[in-house]
Amino acid sequence: MPSSFIPTKSLSNIRLDLKRSNTNNANNSHALDARLTAEPADGILTILKKLLLSSVLNVLLLLVPVALLAKKFGFGDVSIFWLNFLAILPLAKLLGTATEALASKLGDTLGGLLNASFGNAVEMILAVFALQEGLVSVVQTSLLGSILSNLLLVLGMCFFFGGVKYHEQRYNPLGARIQSGLLLTACMAIVIPTMVTAKHADKLIVSLSRGTAIALAVSYMCFIAFQLVTHKDYFIAALLCESNWVAEDEEEEEEIEMPSWLATVMLFAVTLIVAACSEGLVGSVEGLTETCGISKPFVGMILLPLVGNAAEHLTAVTVALKNKMDLSLGVALGSSLQIALFVVPFTVIVGWIVDVPMHLNFGPIGSGVLMSSILIVGKVTSDGESNYLEGAMLIGAYMLIALTYWGLED
Repeated sequence: MPSSFIPTKSLSNIRLDLKRSNTNNANNSHALDARLTAEPADGILTILKKLLLSSVLNVLLLLVPVALLAKKFGFGDVSIFWLNFLAILPLAKLLGTATEALASKLGDTLGGLLNASFGNAVEMILAVFALQEGLVSVVQTSLLGSILSNLLLVLGMCFFFGGVKYHEQRYNPLGARIQSGLLLTACMAIVIPTMVTAKHADKLIVSLSRGTAIALAVSYMCFIAFQLVTHKDYFIAALLCESNWVAEDEEEEEEIEMPSWLATVMLFAVTLIVAACSEGLVGSVEGLTETCGISKPFVGMILLPLVGNAAEHLTAVTVALKNKMDLSLGVALGSSLQIALFVVPFTVIVGWIVDVPMHLNFGPIGSGVLMSSILIVGKVTSDGESNYLEGAMLIGAYMLIALTYWGLED
């Protein structure tokens, strides 16, 4: 990897750090226990106060009790949908904060696995409740929409706003190429069932989708091992970028630290609340589409992905404005990859368990949109440079998709 992509350390120092990291991982039982038992200096009330004041989005937490009780008080489906929609936005951010706090105490490998598992918890919970309602098409479009919103909207906004501030921004193209290749593999897993559907029965498509889901899950586990264990150096620029960004922010505001037990309690408590809000949100989709004339494909493709990705969107754009493009690409491409290789197989397997025919036939429009988007992003990110024009291109492509799905019937 060219040393120009290393922001603050020499290549030799990075290799030394990696060797030290491997040594620590081999003998880290005592260190891990120390991390888990270490208590921050702040009290519980102080930590909670910092959490509540850490983001403007937390004002929307006031809507959580209203959203949970809306159906009991006889609110209409439209009101229930938007109340739960707004309530989940800050909950998703708190869920991410708790996950990161707990992951930081578990070491690189376990922490990375925890982030991979809970990083898209909101999308997974929404998918489970939608499948229980039999809304297979909503689940499919919401998964597709989550991938596309990260690939086109988030990455496009990072390139655009970063490009407005800086004439040109650079990042390591090696990790981006690897992730783009995996996204193409996931896309093939969606395109093949779509093509097979034309001449074969639905039962065969469901069986094919279940086998494909297992293959995607295995691919994702290989990628986790590749990124966190065997080939850390391919992604070291993003890791260093993240550590530098955190160090800079610590000068501007106090870092929120919490004991591991509090992070664990918060993780499960917020997950339960998100599950309750997700049930209300999904249960009101039918009424929303009938009352407001909004198609289910648009709800799944555009609205539902915004619920789980709002906090990540803000983070990616913020670090792009700080010229930390490796981290921005890690958020945008990494989130898309998690959904394509982890959340998509998860939903197929959940459908298998609850006996709902969840399959990977996303239709010719969905498959074509996904394929073209991945090819565009792969081409744009292959050179390791970005500017505002490339960002405008990606945002424009996303707007075109939004207009297409606005006009689609169920």
